[in-house]
Amino acid sequence: MKAFVVTAPGEAGVQEVEPPVARPGEVVVDIARVGVCGTDVEFFTGEMQYLHDGHARYPLRLGHEWAGTVSAAGDGVDQAWLGRRVTGDTMLGCGNCLRCGRGQHHVCEFREEIGIRGGRPGALAEQLAVPVTALHALPDDVDDTQGALVEPGGNALRAVRAAALAPGDRVLILGPGTIGLLAALFARAAGAEVHLAGLPGAENFPRALGFQHVWTADSVPPLPFDAVIDASNSPGLPAKAVELVEPGKRVVYIGLSGSPSLVDTRKLALKDVTAVGVLSGSPGLSGAIEQYASGAVDPRPLVAATVGLHEVSEVLAGVRIGPGPKIHVDPREGDQ
Repeated sequence: MKAFVVTAPGEAGVQEVEPPVARPGEVVVDIARVGVCGTDVEFFTGEMQYLHDGHARYPLRLGHEWAGTVSAAGDGVDQAWLGRRVTGDTMLGCGNCLRCGRGQHHVCEFREEIGIRGGRPGALAEQLAVPVTALHALPDDVDDTQGALVEPGGNALRAVRAAALAPGDRVLILGPGTIGLLAALFARAAGAEVHLAGLPGAENFPRALGFQHVWTADSVPPLPFDAVIDASNSPGLPAKAVELVEPGKRVVYIGLSGSPSLVDTRKLALKDVTAVGVLSGSPGLSGAIEQYASGAVDPRPLVAATVGLHEVSEVLAGVRIGPGPKIHVDPREGDQ
């Protein structure tokens, strides 16, 4: 089959590889749609920390935001999965440790991550092998585009849940990228008054989604924010989040900068602020599917374009296509 493979920093392309086989407990999925993520960009540039600490190495097959149809099932798998449209969890815990036992497989020390960690091939290919335990069925009301947005949606939904918003609360989201905008959509669906702040020139797209309160990071008005969600990659904004949040309220950190960010814990203590870190959409995947299916949240406007495998290198190199922050890939598209 054809797959997109990164062989070294800045070096990647479509290769012919052996198709996956459904081992016991696994299924093979025919991939319909894959999202390109900032993590994929870091692997392409060589900046991703996993490359430096031994959790990942080249060659890499990327892709962890996906949707498709089960085409084969290994031993021990319920045959009812065959023909079902699915998406799946990126985080594959060992299943034996204390963290997995308490339902926190996404922080398992021994976990694999599809398309990211432990040599697990990703979904930028015609087919993908996945443990059946990681699958989430997609209802007919959730199309392939929405299905490939379940993984980032799960992350964003977890951030909004961590903010503990009540209807009418005011939330500020720093960083109007894919996760920040998805968090804004979930927060709006929960009845919050949503404010977004980003770089100058990034105001138009959030406004096109119906968000009226859009600022630059330096022009945020002095309002009482019941929660601040940092979905940016700026090393300076985590501290800014603590300054902007109301005393006794919450800051949520879901964005990651390329260098260490500093937070003065004295301010956390003196303002009685709760700070929450969010890794992985795993506990939020089902909730994201439910809200997409009900129409409470429609993430599809975030997708600027859908391209084929041969165009992925340009996307990873920073070529922009359209106003939305997300690029999707259809491995079946074009003469590949």
